[in-house]
Formats: sequence, structure tokens, C-alpha cells
Amino acid sequence: MFLNCKTWFSFHYGTYSTKELIAHAVELEVKVLGLTNINSTADCWDFVMKCQEVQIKPIIGVEVRNENQFCYVLLAKNRQGLLAIHKFLSFHKQLKIPFPERPNFCLDHVWVIYRLGTHPQIEKLSEQELIGVDIADLNKLEWQESIDQHKYIMLHPVTYQNKTYFDLHRILRAIAKNTLLSKLTKEDLAGTNEYLLKEEDLAAAFTRFPIIITKTMQVVESCSVEMEFHSDKNRKCFTDSIEEDHTLLRKLAFEGAIMRYGADHQEAFERVEKELNMIDKQGFNAYFLIVWDMLHYAHEHNFYHVGRGSGANSIIAYCLRITDVDPIELNLYFERFLNPNRSSPPDFDIDFSWQDRDTIFAYIFEKYGQEHVALLGMYNTFQRRAIIRELGKVFGLPKEEIDILAHKREWSAEDKIQRWIKRYGALLVNFPTHVSIHAGGVLISEQPLHEYMATELPPKGLLTAHLDMFEADRIGLFKFDILSQRGLGHIKDALALIEKNQGKQLDIHQVEHFFLDPILAEKIRKADTIGCFYIESPAMRQLLGKLKCSDYLTLVAASSIIRPGVAQSGMMKQYIERFHNRDKIVYLHPKMEELLEETYGVMVYQEDVIKVAHHFGGISLDEADILRRAMSGKYRSENKFEILKQKFFTNCRSFGYEDQVTAEVWRQMESFGGYSFAKGHSASFAVESYQSLFLKTYYPKEFYVAVINNFGGFYRTEFYFHELRRHGGDIQLPCLNHSDYLTNIKGNRVYVGLGHVQGLEEQLSQRIVSERALHGSYQDLNDVLTRIHPAPEQLNLLIRIGALRFTGMDKKSLLWKANFSTKKNFQEVPNLLFAQEEVHFELPQFETNRLEDLKDELDLLGFVTGDFYELLDDKYLKGTVKTVDFPDLIGQHIKIIGRLVTTKESRTIKKERMCFGTFLDVDGDWLDTVHFPLVLKQYPFLGAGFYELHGQVTADFDICSMNVSVMRKLGYRLEK
Repeated sequence: MFLNCKTWFSFHYGTYSTKELIAHAVELEVKVLGLTNINSTADCWDFVMKCQEVQIKPIIGVEVRNENQFCYVLLAKNRQGLLAIHKFLSFHKQLKIPFPERPNFCLDHVWVIYRLGTHPQIEKLSEQELIGVDIADLNKLEWQESIDQHKYIMLHPVTYQNKTYFDLHRILRAIAKNTLLSKLTKEDLAGTNEYLLKEEDLAAAFTRFPIIITKTMQVVESCSVEMEFHSDKNRKCFTDSIEEDHTLLRKLAFEGAIMRYGADHQEAFERVEKELNMIDKQGFNAYFLIVWDMLHYAHEHNFYHVGRGSGANSIIAYCLRITDVDPIELNLYFERFLNPNRSSPPDFDIDFSWQDRDTIFAYIFEKYGQEHVALLGMYNTFQRRAIIRELGKVFGLPKEEIDILAHKREWSAEDKIQRWIKRYGALLVNFPTHVSIHAGGVLISEQPLHEYMATELPPKGLLTAHLDMFEADRIGLFKFDILSQRGLGHIKDALALIEKNQGKQLDIHQVEHFFLDPILAEKIRKADTIGCFYIESPAMRQLLGKLKCSDYLTLVAASSIIRPGVAQSGMMKQYIERFHNRDKIVYLHPKMEELLEETYGVMVYQEDVIKVAHHFGGISLDEADILRRAMSGKYRSENKFEILKQKFFTNCRSFGYEDQVTAEVWRQMESFGGYSFAKGHSASFAVESYQSLFLKTYYPKEFYVAVINNFGGFYRTEFYFHELRRHGGDIQLPCLNHSDYLTNIKGNRVYVGLGHVQGLEEQLSQRIVSERALHGSYQDLNDVLTRIHPAPEQLNLLIRIGALRFTGMDKKSLLWKANFSTKKNFQEVPNLLFAQEEVHFELPQFETNRLEDLKDELDLLGFVTGDFYELLDDKYLKGTVKTVDFPDLIGQHIKIIGRLVTTKESRTIKKERMCFGTFLDVDGDWLDTVHFPLVLKQYPFLGAGFYELHGQVTADFDICSMNVSVMRKLGYRLEK
């Protein structure tokens, strides 16, 4: 009968995980547990489910506190009581106001328990208000005369496991208070006896107060919060009834089928009918219609989207324009989409431009109401670096020492404080620290959301659920994934720029024409894909080149096998080899050939894992999908993974497979299943990649300006300016008379946006643009000063970057004149009737220096708008080769100069650190390098700039790179 237990979801206070609390209770034969986290019910349903599994009676509530001040414990008698508690918590969390000294809501279904000595007068307590007594308070109770024991119950708090975890509790409190451990007060901490006991030991302490024990048992018996787990609790109807939903979905699906396939495609219509029946049987009509409605709204507002996830396996999704993936063309696995035993709806990951997503959120909240909609929460957890930093601070280490420790992956403790950091740091791993917002999950419920959770109002301004996706899945609230990505911003903005600059309106959704375009095929084959969504990274460009990828289906496969686990397992290399040598493929088993012939015997998609588990391993389709999800880590904690693994091996043995064949099949499934994509998901990525590639190929200048204005992609913004210049863009430095806050284009001329000038205030940049729009171009320095009133340091930035070159004056003269003029302290007057009279004086003729200008660009923009190699002394280029020469130099040792673009660390089989590098050579061509552990250790990367590289040219499937043996960083040119 422990009614006041906390887990680590009493953030920075409790030290039990939910699982550990229940396991400890089982060990002590405890039969009743009340979960009352501080101002939180984050893990209440996980707690209920786990208690039921071990025959412990769960009671749900909350411990209400204002900072250190304990107010009361609230216990829900039933679901109505929990609803009241959640509403109460949410109201105060959203408004960020203190909790009242006594609850100010109807208590019919809630117990309120105060602590002895901090409660209202007994005669003023209502029937639902009680006083809790801890074992430590029993002496106080004995001294009170003629107490009414009927108003008292046992309330022994449980916060930590033992002395070690009490110390961890103290550390958590110091972290929460942002103070040294030594500065904590008694009020900051839990009591010294807040640990779990056997129930008989707790009862024995109260033997002198039998009425209190009886009253506690009455409270326990009165509380019962039940939940039907894993049953769908999403919004049930889009229209007014399930029947109307089915009718509407059928109408939309067949209209879409005619639009997508024409009126005579029998196979498409049969599959539509099959899916409609399954969707209706599973009760997911409303789910599809809610997504359709959201995207219908998006189309009306010209918001571009990509539909991904397992829902892309559905022809209904294709006909409703939720996705642009044709499941018939790709032979997408229907059971990955839906099967009769699946209780959760298929996943639709809907990507919008980062600029549009908040508008979609606002539409959903307005349409379905704040009582039924919330963003999904998630929990940030303590991990290695943060742990070291936080523990270092509470133990009083100097910042310099903390920085050193945080950047070391392995280190030996040199003193007792470092030993404490190691000891308690190991205990802190994965502790939740606070609620944050899931990347894009939205919950839309049938019943009010407060029946299941409290909600908060973070700075984003939209209600956020105080539970994560795992807790939501347990109770049957299945999220809608509404995500944002910059790739769609690239497409949307490029289309707008093309219409503005060239007067052309394009339909970017006619992707079937892109698939047949030989020019696009050649671009992919050559991996000329910088800026294109998902296919621009060094690893992806190398993969495309090795596959000589030139068609949609191969690109779909590439989008999945690029995933980390595939490369690490060696299956990516195996796929490439088999792709080029199909006549030499040896399959593990004839059954594997039958299942994986399309992908040359390699598991490429999540559907392949399901097919192999079902047809090779004899696991049912719904179990195979659970196994696939378990391999991604979603169900491992619930032991389903081990159960299904055992079943797989048992079945394979009964089928007569050799043990080594079964073991290898399982290895491939496990190594691949945790990282792979659904085929429809990969296909959706490939569609967007084609859309980006089409724009890059035929409208490269507008495309790269759009990439720049969405603040880049895989690479830093400067490298998209580099590509823009290579594709004919006439790049101009920022100019007060031509630049906007973002980069703009007119014809071939591109003006760098004022927003790229480092240190320039956004408010001033916007004022420059709006003032120019209202009153015309700026005439001279005096005009600039009187119209926008820049602070002296801001004006100096504008002059140094050349933004006042329209005056005809050189930068040095402008700086002299500007600094003289600003000393006269111009007053900011909204509407000047008289122009300020300009003071004239003679300045000497200053010498201009191209190198100084380049260094100003580098300093203020972080890049140069012209040829970066102007910053390198020509002497370094003597005796060097270029990337274009590599095919003729395979196996030879060469010297080349490269400008560093990016690096990617990796680990060898021996866990040694190595690195892959990407550079630009003197012609601006892209160069890939490999730095093995010994070389990397001797010749580390030293930040951006030029490097002289020595090494051997290698080729893998005709794709050249360089194994670096010696590397040194080069400085910039000192004089021109």
C-alpha cells in the first residue's frame, strides 16, 4: 500500500525507472502501488500495464508541488478522476502559474492527501480530503490528543532505491537547481527514508493506529483506473458516421484511380476494392480521410508535400494523392501496408516545407479542436557528454577540465571527483531530463485527450502531450507524422523563382515523365546531384556512380541500401557486386532465390524482411511485421523480439534448413531490419530526388538560389554558391540597391542576400529593403545615413562587404567618410523635411587590394563569391593533378590540392577511428578521400581551408577516390 511512489519521470528527482520500481515491488511482494510523479503522469499507462502483468494493483495520481513546496497528492478513483487531474495539471502547466494551496476543481472522483503538519484544519477538510502520514511522522501523531484517525492514511513516499541512489537523487537536485552539490538545502531534497519496504513492515509501523490502516485500505479499494491497451482511440469519424466515411472514401478512391490509371485498368480497380474492404474492416476510413483532407487543404494553398512511410504501399494513398508512389508499378507488399491482425493504422509520414508546416498544424488544431489535438511529446535523456558536463558542474570542476573530459570518449579517472563522475554518470545514462516535442507527431483523438494525458504549452505555442510515442502506442493513440524538410522548400521556392524569373509555370508532380528523361538518367549515372534531396551526400553520390544508376527502380533500391546498417553489414557492397554480375549470384537457399530474385538475393527493403520471416521462417504475416518493428528497437523491451527469434529458428529447423543457413539468413535480417526503409518509403524519396534533379538540370540557377534561401542541404551554404557560379550564375556581393534579405535572381545575375552578412542585424537588413521599396534606390552615403540610420559598426560591415559600391567610392574612402559622418550623431526622424547638408573634404587616393576584398568576403560571409583558389598561392599548384585526371592515374601516387568541404568519421572493424573527406580541386570538381587510422592520427584535419594531399588513386566499380598517405594544411595567400 505505497500510494506515493515516484519514477524518473519526476524529472530531476526520482531515480527509479518504471520497470525497476515494479520489479523491486515484486521482489518485496508488494501488492499495491500508487504512481504519483511530481506534476507529471508521463509514464502512467506503462505503469498500469506493467503492474497488471505482475498482479500488482496500480493506482494513478500526481504529487503536486510548487518548486520545493509540497502541496498535496491527488489520487484518481477512476477515469473521471484522472480526467480531472489531467485538466488541473494542464491548466497550470499551460499558463505557467503556481498550483493553489487547495485544489480548486470538483473532487467527486479524486482523493486529495495533504501531509501531516501542512494541511488545513481537520474540520475544514471535505470528505475527499485526507491527511497522509509517513513513518517518520508517527511520533508527531502520537503526541496529538484525540485525533480523528478516519481522516488519516498511510502515505510513505518512495523516491530512490538505496543509499547510492539517494546520492544520485542529490546530484539530480543539484542539476535541477544549477548549483553545487554542497549548496543544496534540506528543503531541496527528499527525506532520508523514502525507499520501498515490504507491505507488512509498513503496516507494522502503524499497528497502534488500526483505523489509519483501515482507511488506507478503503482508499485503495476505491481506486481503479482501467485501460484497454492497443485499441484504436484515434478519431473515429471524419464525417458524421462510419458509413458516410466509407462512402466518401470509396468515391474519392475510384475518382483518383481513374485520374491515375484511366478508366480501363482492371488490376488497379481490383486492388482499390480490396484495400477499401480491408480499410473499412480495420476501421481506418477516418484515418485516410483526415490525411486526405489535410493534403487537400495543402494543395489549395500550393503547399508541396511528399507522402512516405508504409502507407505508400497503398493504392488508396496513391489515388488520394497522399503519395506519388505507384504500388502496382513497384509491386509493393500489401501486408506491409495492412493485414487483418494489424491494430494500428499504416504510417503516413507527410513531409512539408519547413515554411508551411506550422500552417498545417494550425489547420488541424482549428478543424478538430484543442480538446482533441496535441503535438506528440518526447523525452530528452541524459547522454555521455551532457552527463559529464552536468556532473562536472555540480562537483565544482573548472570549465576547462570539464571540456577536456567531455571531448574524450575514453579516459581514466585521475582523482575522486573524476571517479564520482564515472560512477554516477553510468547510473544517469538514459534518465529523462525534460519533455520536448516529437519531430512531427500529431495526435487526433475521439475522446478528449485529457482522459489519457496532461498537456503543456511550450514556446512553439501548440499544445503538446505529456507522453511519448511509445506510451501513446500502448493506449492506442496512433500519431500522424507531419514533418518538415528543406528539400521541399527547395522545390517550392525554385518553382516560384522560375515563374518570376522566366515566366514559366511547371507541374512538378508529372514525375513519370522525369523517369523517362535520358538527360536526367545521365545526371544520375554521373552522380551530378549536388543540391538534390537525399542523393547529394558523398556516400550517396559514390553509390550512384558504383551502381551506374540511371533509372527510377535502381534509385529506389539505392535509397534503402545507403542506410547505415546495410553498409556496416557488408550487404551494400554485396548488392553492388551482384548488380553488376547477376549471372554469378549464389543464393543461400532456393527459397531465398524465389523471394529475393528482384534484389539479387539481398534484403533491400523492410518488405524483404517480412517476406523472408514469413515464407522462409514460417512466421505469420502480422508476427513478421512485429519482428520487423522489433528489429528497429520498438518492441525489444517487451521481449517480443526474443520470442519471435526463437520461433523463427524452431520453424527453420523443422523445415530441414541447415543451421548455418538459418543463422546467416537471420544475421542479414537483423543487421538490415533495424535500418532499412519500406519500399514505398524509398520510392517516395526517389520521387522527390527526381523532382529536385529535374529542377537542377533544366533551371539550375533558380534551383540553387532556392537551396541557398532554404539555408542549404547536406553541405554548407557556400558550396551551393559554388555550384551556382559553375552553372552560370553571375554572383554579386550584397548591395543596398539590389539585395533583399534572402538571395535574389534576375536573369543570370544573383545578388547575395543581406542575411548572409555575419554580424548584420536582421532588423536593419529588413529596414534597408522596406525603405528602398517605399522611397526608391539609395543615392549616396548621406542618403543611406539619413534614411536607415545604421549604427557605426553596422555601417562598417555594409561598407566592408561592398554593399555601398553604388556610390562609386572605394571602401577605404567610404569608411573614412562614414566614420566622420556618424560622429555628428544623426537623430532618427521618421519623415525628414530637409536633407542633412553633407560635409565635403578631400581624401587621398587609396590603393585597392583584391586580396583584402577577398578576405573581407571570407570574414563577413564565410566564403568568397568568386574563385576560392584566388586565396591560394599558385606555387602550391606546381606538380599537382586534378580530379578529372584520376581515371588515367589509378594505382599511382599523386599530389593534389583540395579545399575541404566536409568530413565523415567512421570506425574500422577494430573500432579504430578513420575518416572520409570531400574536397574541391582547383577546377571546382569534387574529390573524395579516405583517411585510414594511422594516417588520420598523424595528419588530422585542422578545419576549413586548403590541404595538400598525397596518396594513391583507387577505383571501386570505376568510381575514383584517393587513399591519403600524407596531408598538410596550407595557409591563405599573403599578398596579391
